[in-house]
Amino acid sequence: MRFSIFQDSVIGGRHQNQDRMGYAYTRDSLLLVVADGMGGHLRGEVAAQLTLQAVGTLFQASARPALADPAGFLDRALIRAHEDILAYQNDNQLPESPRTTVVAAIIQHGHAWWAHAGDSRLYWLREGRVHERTEDHSKVQSLLRLGLIRPEEQDDHPERNKVLNCLGSPFDPQVEISGAHMLRAGDHLLLCSDGVWGALDDAALVGGVMDQRLREAGPRLVRRAAAQGGPAADNATALVVRWESEAVLGSTSSEELPDGAMTTTIAMGSGAADDGPTDEISDDEIERTIDEIRAAIERSAGR
Repeated sequence: MRFSIFQDSVIGGRHQNQDRMGYAYTRDSLLLVVADGMGGHLRGEVAAQLTLQAVGTLFQASARPALADPAGFLDRALIRAHEDILAYQNDNQLPESPRTTVVAAIIQHGHAWWAHAGDSRLYWLREGRVHERTEDHSKVQSLLRLGLIRPEEQDDHPERNKVLNCLGSPFDPQVEISGAHMLRAGDHLLLCSDGVWGALDDAALVGGVMDQRLREAGPRLVRRAAAQGGPAADNATALVVRWESEAVLGSTSSEELPDGAMTTTIAMGSGAADDGPTDEISDDEIERTIDEIRAAIERSAGR
């Protein structure tokens, strides 16, 4: 596999960053994940962190070096994350469970699969336009689908932030899966929280990703989204991958990895795939990790 990848996250106008992002790859399979902890519920950042840990740990155990069933993996991984969040609630005797929306993707053998719950989105960009994107599990999207509101009404709708599906809810999440989609050289997959897509329209998203080198596009995109949101801007997180057919400046080749090896930016803890959730990571530790990951990616891309 040959690809270019970048991830970035900014706090915006909030007191803490409840978004989490990460990727992992073996020689034959690439995992991408963005989770947006829901601020209206207790410890949304924990739900997002547990989600990345659960998905990353299962990927490490299952990609040998390819996944036998990418779609099935995504379904199992998000359900595992949901169960880990509920276990965390039980272990800590919380009055309610932490919750998070999530979008995850697998790229393998030139094809992409993705899954989501809630309003974290994936955009598939091709030839300067949105080729396809996920549909939010939200009140506004439901009203739009039923023809009860017009497209131009959704941005200012009073219930635009009402999410109908997530991980950590008392109800089983509905994991929506799409794939397998054959990728072309130059295709981009953008995974992002609503702090990005809620502040920028499709034209801004496409232009922000495709008109620049990827290591410059990621930071500019999330900072533009945060600036657009003003003093009350939401956390803004984006993970972008460009699929390559040949080596280009700053690109990554997984062919260099030995069989059984994995590269990851996900802090997965020490638990095995079948263990319960790992210990909570502090906000300061996570912010330091994000800074270290960002610096490492920039150093690698500049080689």
